[in-house]
Amino acid sequence: MTFLQPWVLAALPLVSLPIIIHLINQRRFQTVQWGAMMFLLSAKALSSGYSKLRHWLIMLLRMLVVAAVILAVGRPLSRGWLALAGGGRPDTAIVILDRSPSMQARDPAVEGTKLATGRGQLAESLVTLAPSRCLFLSSADSEPVEIDPRALADLPSAGPAAAAADIPGLLRAAYDHLRENAAGTAEIWICSDERTNDWAVEDGGWGGLRDAFATLPQQVRFQLLSFSRPEPGNLAIRVSETKLERRGKERELRLSLVVTRQDLAEAAGTGSPEPVTVPVKFEIGGVTSVVDLELVGREGVLTNHTLPLDRGGPPRGWGKVSIPVDANAADNEFYFVFDEPPPRVSLVVAAEAAAGRVLELAASIPPAKDVVARAEAVPAGGLGTAPWEEVAALIWQGPLPAGGDAAVVEAFVARGGQVIFFPPEAPDATVFAGNSWGEWTSHAAPLRPEQWRPDQDLLANTLSGGALPLGELEVRRTCSLTGDHVPLASLAGGGPLVARVADGRGIYFVGTLPTPRDSTLASEGIVLYALVQRAIDRGLESLSGARELDAGLETARLAAGTWERLAGDSEPLSTEAGLHAGVYSIGGRLAAINRPAAEDDARVAAPERIDGLFRGLSFSRIVGRAGSADSIVQEIWRAFLIAMLVALVVEGLLSLPRRRAAPLVASPTLGAAA
Repeated sequence: MTFLQPWVLAALPLVSLPIIIHLINQRRFQTVQWGAMMFLLSAKALSSGYSKLRHWLIMLLRMLVVAAVILAVGRPLSRGWLALAGGGRPDTAIVILDRSPSMQARDPAVEGTKLATGRGQLAESLVTLAPSRCLFLSSADSEPVEIDPRALADLPSAGPAAAAADIPGLLRAAYDHLRENAAGTAEIWICSDERTNDWAVEDGGWGGLRDAFATLPQQVRFQLLSFSRPEPGNLAIRVSETKLERRGKERELRLSLVVTRQDLAEAAGTGSPEPVTVPVKFEIGGVTSVVDLELVGREGVLTNHTLPLDRGGPPRGWGKVSIPVDANAADNEFYFVFDEPPPRVSLVVAAEAAAGRVLELAASIPPAKDVVARAEAVPAGGLGTAPWEEVAALIWQGPLPAGGDAAVVEAFVARGGQVIFFPPEAPDATVFAGNSWGEWTSHAAPLRPEQWRPDQDLLANTLSGGALPLGELEVRRTCSLTGDHVPLASLAGGGPLVARVADGRGIYFVGTLPTPRDSTLASEGIVLYALVQRAIDRGLESLSGARELDAGLETARLAAGTWERLAGDSEPLSTEAGLHAGVYSIGGRLAAINRPAAEDDARVAAPERIDGLFRGLSFSRIVGRAGSADSIVQEIWRAFLIAMLVALVVEGLLSLPRRRAAPLVASPTLGAAA
């Protein structure tokens, strides 16, 4: 139980006052043995059991009265139905809100989203707790801002966003503030629906973060307001591909999209959800059309849906797809942009002629007949004269770039270009992007890829859901890779076949060569072709006049103060333009900002897993529900006063003297007869 005035509890020893008074009263009388009273005492002993019980009850009730008064003056708080972790009024309260799209879910039976409910409950609770300072932390790279708790429910920077929440990053920012400002007793309030992508429960940094909080000199309590209840049947729509094509003088836009749904029956393993037909609405250039999409199982896919465009219209434009509003309106629409595709230009730097020919072929074959594609071979020393302003991808086989070449490649990657490195025949100690090639290893029995990432990046499944045939590859020689990277495909034994630098930039490493002596990458060309072409597609995003971006801090840094908003349901703050879904214009280029793909995944971290992240710290969980009007923190001193009054009434009744029986009187009639 929590008390706003815990110092009053120092008076709890006064509960013993009735006992002390009783003992003092006993010493006021002296016991004298009197023979005539022995018979009366013997008669009284027959009723002493009830008398002792009554006296003990009176004593107990008097002690309860004193205790109730002390506890009521201490202003006790109750959180939910049960009293939670003890502590007094905090000196500092830091509020961390999960503002991700999943927090926009609502209970169909009541009004109010999870986020709106959580903001209101936290504001009410903080007003009751009345900490000396109340701080709100809006993002992991910003300083906490002092706020009035009553304004939390209406604070613009605490509103919904299209970006995922970075709970570990927000907690690190809270820790930095507490460490640098030497605040006193602190409470960190977290409001979240506990999605795995927001909490990054597999992040190895949780242990260090937990230890850091444990070493703070002040007491820190964590309170989690959890809205982890799922939304059965919720639908989410996402555009997976946008392609502008010309048919003579006519233009048409081809869209591929997917609609996913969450279903309790599927989540519980009790069977597949029932098929359902969903109307998908397309809006582009003021024209609206609707297509019915059937969902069988968890998702429905619409591939290459054609939308005709005006013949004389502008070369670029934007639109939106949407589905009817359901449990979560934040994932019921998706923005897209389009533009005339730039030429698919790539550069190939190869130290080995055989490998260079294969890589040039993989880069120069266009994915469609009417697409322009070319691959230019350049020597390692000739990068300075290459046409970088139109290059989407760089395919590099040989020693890693150094000196001036490294600076050129770094600038290319910073601009949004993609680079795939293949190992040299004679690896050296050159380090690029924190990685370097090691030694070659020959395998008597060819190795096959054992696992790879089919959900994202260059090795993701195709639009139809089929996996790339990586399992059919044979690798006869591999070159080890050392440094900070993330494996995308691993061989039997754990060595990486394809890896990406850990910081997420478009730099990839392939641990073998596309030659018959080394692997079947050339003969099983679909994997190599997909790898190269997907890298080119990503590089084209930085060259196109239209690009699609995930809402997040990186996009917000890019957009702040420079982008003009063209479409979107909300008017974001200038500093949060990249955190909200919509269409923006910058320098004549279009950008569609939408929620990250991970937000459409309905996985919720197990409660015990979240609890384990705070192991050893003062941590409490409060279960919330969207639309609930219940207070999570409330003063209950009135209950103690009522208990005191009840105890006084009962004590008074027990203290009343027993009613004496009426004396027996002889009947006159019986007396006369006698």
